[in-house]
Amino acid sequence: MQFRTVLVGIVLFVLTACATPVTDGRLRVVATTGQISDAVRAIAGDRVLLRTLLGPGIDPHTYIATESDLFALQEANLILYNGLHLEAGLSRVFENIHRRGYVRAVAVAEAVPQHLLLEWPDHDKAYDPHVWHDPQRWRYAVIAIRDALIAVDPAGSEIYQQRSERYLADLQALDRELRMMAERIPPERRILVTAHDAFRYFGQAYGLRVEAVQGISTATEASASTIRALTELVVTNRIPAIFVETSVSPRTIEAVQNAARAVGHEVRVGGALYSDSLGEPDGPAGTYFGMMRHNMQTIVEALTS
Repeated sequence: MQFRTVLVGIVLFVLTACATPVTDGRLRVVATTGQISDAVRAIAGDRVLLRTLLGPGIDPHTYIATESDLFALQEANLILYNGLHLEAGLSRVFENIHRRGYVRAVAVAEAVPQHLLLEWPDHDKAYDPHVWHDPQRWRYAVIAIRDALIAVDPAGSEIYQQRSERYLADLQALDRELRMMAERIPPERRILVTAHDAFRYFGQAYGLRVEAVQGISTATEASASTIRALTELVVTNRIPAIFVETSVSPRTIEAVQNAARAVGHEVRVGGALYSDSLGEPDGPAGTYFGMMRHNMQTIVEALTS
C-alpha cells in the first residue's frame, strides 16, 4: 500500500511539473493492454498517436510503471485502461489522474453491465477482469473506447462511429466463428486446465469447464493442494492436454503434468495460450482477433487429438 501511495505521488508530480508536450495535432492516447490498443487502432487509425504500456508477454497483475510510462501518461490526452483491478496498483494511479482533472482516464471493462460480470472469488465486491475473452462482453468495452475518443475529440465523431461499427460487426462474426470451432471438442473433453484463472468468460461463452492452478490474479501463490486437486481431475477425466500461458511461468502447469505422470497418466502441454497480453505485433496473435483464434485453435487441436 505504501508503494502504491508513492507511485501515485510520483505520477501526479510528473503531470503537474512537466511542460505541455509538443503535439503534431494527433490525439495522444495511452492504453494499458494490447486488447485495448487493437480496438483504438481500428476505431481511430492515424487520427491518434498510440502508446501501449503492456507489451507481449507482460503480466498486468504484477506490472510496475517505468519512468517512460510516467512521461507517456504526462503527454496523454486520453488514458484507456481495463479496470476491474486488472492493472493492480496502476488502477489507483489512473483514478487519481482522472479525478484531479489532469487527463481523462477511462476503465473500459467497467462498461460491461454488472450482471454479465463474473465474481472474483475471495475478493470482496470485485469481478473477474478478463472480459475480453468473450467477444460479446468485449463489445461493451469497445463502445466505451469509442465514446471516450469522441469525448476528447468531437471533430472525429463521424470517423469513430463508422469505424467502430465495422469493428463491432467483426466481433460478432468472430464470436460465431469461435463457437463453430468449439463444437469440434467432444463433450467429455471440454475441460480447460490453465496456469491462472483467466479463461472463465471464455469457458462460459464456448461451453468449457475451466480450472486453473493460480487464481484470477497471478500475484496469488499456487498451493500444493490445488496442484493435487488438478492432478486428480486430469487423471480421473483422462484429460489429454493442459495449457501454459505466454505471460505466466510454466512451472505450475509442469508440476501438474509431472504429478499426473507419476501416477501413470501422460498429459501433454497442449500449447501456450495468450491470457493477459497479445502476441508479437507481426505474429499471428498480434491482434485481438488473431489472439482469440490462436487460443481457440490451440485448445481445439489439443483436446480433440
